[in-house]
Amino acid sequence: MTAVDGTTVRADEVEVLAVDGLRWLVAAARETADGGLTWTPDPSDPTLYSGTAGIVPVLLEAWRHFEDDAYADLALRAGRDLAAAVDGQEDDSLYFGRAGLALVLHTLHTEFGDPASGAAADRAMALVRSRFDGERWGELFELMGGNGGIGLAALAVGDPEFAVLAVEPYLRAAERTEWGVTWPHRPGAEARMHHMSHGTLGIAYALTRVGHATGRADLVETALAGVADVVARDEGGPDGFLVRHSTPQHFPDLIEPISYGWCHGPAGDAQIFRLLRDTHGDPAWGALADRCWHTVTHSGIPRRLRPGFWDNHGRCCGTASVLALASDRIAEGREADDFARVLVADLAARAVRDGDGARWSNVEHRATPSDLEPRTDWAQGNAGIVRELLRFVRLSRGGEPGYAFAWPDQPPVSAQAADPVSAQATDPIRRAGTDVTS
Repeated sequence: MTAVDGTTVRADEVEVLAVDGLRWLVAAARETADGGLTWTPDPSDPTLYSGTAGIVPVLLEAWRHFEDDAYADLALRAGRDLAAAVDGQEDDSLYFGRAGLALVLHTLHTEFGDPASGAAADRAMALVRSRFDGERWGELFELMGGNGGIGLAALAVGDPEFAVLAVEPYLRAAERTEWGVTWPHRPGAEARMHHMSHGTLGIAYALTRVGHATGRADLVETALAGVADVVARDEGGPDGFLVRHSTPQHFPDLIEPISYGWCHGPAGDAQIFRLLRDTHGDPAWGALADRCWHTVTHSGIPRRLRPGFWDNHGRCCGTASVLALASDRIAEGREADDFARVLVADLAARAVRDGDGARWSNVEHRATPSDLEPRTDWAQGNAGIVRELLRFVRLSRGGEPGYAFAWPDQPPVSAQAADPVSAQATDPIRRAGTDVTS
């Protein structure tokens, strides 16, 4: 592999880097009074996004990858902390609250038959359901912090009826646009966000998965109307796909109008196009996913072209999020190997490595010093990065393409993904049977 600075990296060296990342991550854990483990400095934040819940997926990944039960033991000890945190949560969402804890605890019960984790997961989802007011759970009304993510969590733990209950409010709240529908991400918001994390495509993703799982055509049709609105805003065609962060621009003095990662860019947009390709059996959706990939690979990332352009290594909106899509494409037999190697080599070149292990510092160019403290979490730290490095190593060796823990907003690799057709050859929205302009 050739990095942007000419450094050569091989699969076994990437695996060593991942091990060093795990070593630093494990050393950062604190033991709780009951023998559990926590990575959360703030006890009120054990979340999937930035707390202990987001550490468990990489521990499960390491357990499967290395066949080492020591990682399983660490994951179960982390589960004790999560179980203890269930009742004290103020937030009920997937990424920032109780639903995310429930999903991780449910996984620990499924994988290891741990009754305490199973009971805590059930209690957590019961509490989430009890706090539903009939329309929403709180201020946020999107995938990460609102109904969409809660619906995906309910589906993942085996409660499709609750999943439908969670996402049905989107049918009532949809705002008609010239091209389809959209939603406000919070009450009174002027900007309409368009992408996966807080925008239309994340809501559409949840509606699609829940709608197909439960046979609710109205949910799927509304999802397609949301996708149609975003597709109509594309500025990257005909070869690429690029939609601005929001309309009008949310916090224009702070937020860039264009991004390329999972949260607000084509690396995330491609995931719903992959889902629609697989659920509708129409390769035209795959063509849109390919256009997203074209834009990502021609964007200049992971180079730092100017202050603030690409200063994040993490899984939420940095290099690891693009690597996740690259690995999906490799597993599906689509061209992505060369760029995946560039991403991995860049992560290797920018890692801070010493006797304690390996970690990554994101950059905030408006702060002094600009190098931020390394983090352990899924969103911006080691947990999200190491998980993608391990998967890349496994793919490089022809191994299992999936994850030990399936994130509910990333479609599994499809064995029947067909070669894409020309994006101009068919209109996937109309071929899916929905006229979004009526």
